[in-house]
Amino acid sequence: MSAVHTSPARRELAYRSSNGIDVFLLWCPADDSLAVVVIDEAADSFELAVTSNEALDVFDHPYAHAAFRGIALNEAQLEAAA
Repeated sequence: MSAVHTSPARRELAYRSSNGIDVFLLWCPADDSLAVVVIDEAADSFELAVTSNEALDVFDHPYAHAAFRGIALNEAQLEAAA
């Protein structure tokens, strides 16, 4: 019998959606971590681990924070979504 690994359940603290882009602010009570998850129908989806001090700013500006952190997103698809 093999072990099954499951990720701890996360709770949605905030959500917004616009033009096929869904942005979630999630909290994991098991380890008290926060993350911003971006699901983009037309481009790359990504997740950013955040601190409590930056959580709302990253939630409001996830693409700027992704670029600052060096996450390479498909720019051609992003331009088409704009």
